[in-house]
Amino acid sequence: MNFSRMFIPTLREVPADAMISSHQLMFRAGLIRKLANGLFVYLPLGLRSFRKVEQIIREEMNAIGALEIKPTVVVPGDLWKESGRWSAMGDELLRVKNRLGGDFVLSPTAEEAFTAIVRDELSSYKQLPLNFYQINTKYRDEIRPRYGVMRGREFTMKDAYSYHATEESLDQTYQAMGQAYRRIFQRCGLSVIPVKADSGAMGGSGSEEFMVESEVGDNTLILCSTCNYAANVEKAACKDDSPEPAPIPVSPLEKIDTPNVRTIEELCRFLNCNAQQFIKTLIYRAVNVEIDLQKAPGTQKLESRRLTLESPAVYPEVFFAVCIRGDLSVNEVKLAAVLKAQEVTLASDADVVRLTGAPVGFAGPVALNTIPVIADLSITKLNDAVAGALEADTHYRHLSFGRDFTPWLTTDVRTVVAGDYCPLCGKKVYEKKGNELGHIFKLGHKYTKTMHIRYLDETGAYQIPTMGCYGIGLDRTLASIIEEHHDQYGIMWPVSIAPYHVIIIPIPYDGEIKAAADALSSALEKAGIEVLVDDRSDRPGVKFIDADLIGIPFRIVMSKKNLPAVELKIRGKTESHLIPVGTIVEIVKNRIEKELEI
Repeated sequence: MNFSRMFIPTLREVPADAMISSHQLMFRAGLIRKLANGLFVYLPLGLRSFRKVEQIIREEMNAIGALEIKPTVVVPGDLWKESGRWSAMGDELLRVKNRLGGDFVLSPTAEEAFTAIVRDELSSYKQLPLNFYQINTKYRDEIRPRYGVMRGREFTMKDAYSYHATEESLDQTYQAMGQAYRRIFQRCGLSVIPVKADSGAMGGSGSEEFMVESEVGDNTLILCSTCNYAANVEKAACKDDSPEPAPIPVSPLEKIDTPNVRTIEELCRFLNCNAQQFIKTLIYRAVNVEIDLQKAPGTQKLESRRLTLESPAVYPEVFFAVCIRGDLSVNEVKLAAVLKAQEVTLASDADVVRLTGAPVGFAGPVALNTIPVIADLSITKLNDAVAGALEADTHYRHLSFGRDFTPWLTTDVRTVVAGDYCPLCGKKVYEKKGNELGHIFKLGHKYTKTMHIRYLDETGAYQIPTMGCYGIGLDRTLASIIEEHHDQYGIMWPVSIAPYHVIIIPIPYDGEIKAAADALSSALEKAGIEVLVDDRSDRPGVKFIDADLIGIPFRIVMSKKNLPAVELKIRGKTESHLIPVGTIVEIVKNRIEKELEI
């Protein structure tokens, strides 16, 4: 392909709204252009690299037996109402009506669509497992799209969905997907960090994210350099670091006056102790709670407000008290996962006063019977602690967990931070920022049950299949490749993703040099090598700058000075080499094949 026949509108200046390297370089190299906020057009050069990411993904999905289908992008709203996500998805879900007034969704993900397809066709256990995927357009009405295609409103995703008769079968596909994802990212030249993750709005039990390190990452990763433990902070656990409890027996529970003392810091100064001796009690409001609360304190009246859905039953609004050690913070994502809630937020001051009978700052677990109490694991060893006494200017001291109060639920809702101890090896963990490229889930029955999928097992009994979900963002993957592979001059494409393998720069493109360049281009193409010939009349310096900017891996310069040799330069290397024309094809072909090995 000749440069003059391509559409490669390179820029010398960085666009004003481009904040990260991939966004800047995709514009400057003529890969994309902006149509509207969060909406981008791939130009020919960018689309060639995009298609290569797509093909790698397709090859690896096919290799593990996943079957490609192509559902619609516009999906009936009734399916989303069946799953419960019509309302739960919030404003990111673009809802539209057709001319007949019917509700539709511009698909942000496809659990409902795939499940509806399977529901109409599945009848027997003999058809399972099923494993389908698509590579298709998605739309999420992001409140603040940013960083170019890294977080746009319209994007392309490979999403796969599997259906199984047993958990063992689901686990086999889940593991196969995880291995396929590792191969995909390796072939794309990416250094990914697989981490344990929260399933979030997708639901389900098991979840693993594939992250790339990024200074502008949306995720915080908790990592251990000793044993390679890795988790998203939303899911991360840590080893118990509670101080040894005071000797037993401790003093009896005592109520003390603490005038004008509300915060942990003020209590530490007032009582001359440290925050690890305090039980901090926070009141949370949870929305659409699925966990069974029939036996929880303070929930006797909830049954009248309970929504009787098919399954599971949902409490529209429930308040909880969460107790955690005074020096720690509550991880609200963990809390929402424990409660199977759509979201959790701190209660308003008015609700705190109403539920505890005390001003804000004096909540505590002793005799708190109006709402369920959840205890973080960090307080289970405390037997000489301080906590609010449900009265103004009053606290308890010498409080003992299990003696003076028993929580409704004890679980891990702690936010892990750098310096905490690894749950596996006990060494200190550290933090990194990262962006998610892929995510695999074990969804269980979340969608198959609510959407009424049934099949007959070996005994003729009806059963509900279990489900998995597996996604990769193609646009974000492409941008992340550029983030990892660039320098001050431009993109440095891995051979597997480069729009062309070789750029030939004839100086000048006429006469003998033109004939030699065309002949070499033809020979390279016959060897399966993709070639771009810069046939423009621009100065050599302009051509060299553009070649570095668009990041073609191999640059071949042809001139009268060097013929019958050519100058070969590898992108990212400072030196170049004179190679006889007769051997250049074989040399380049061998280098490309070596680069493509995994």
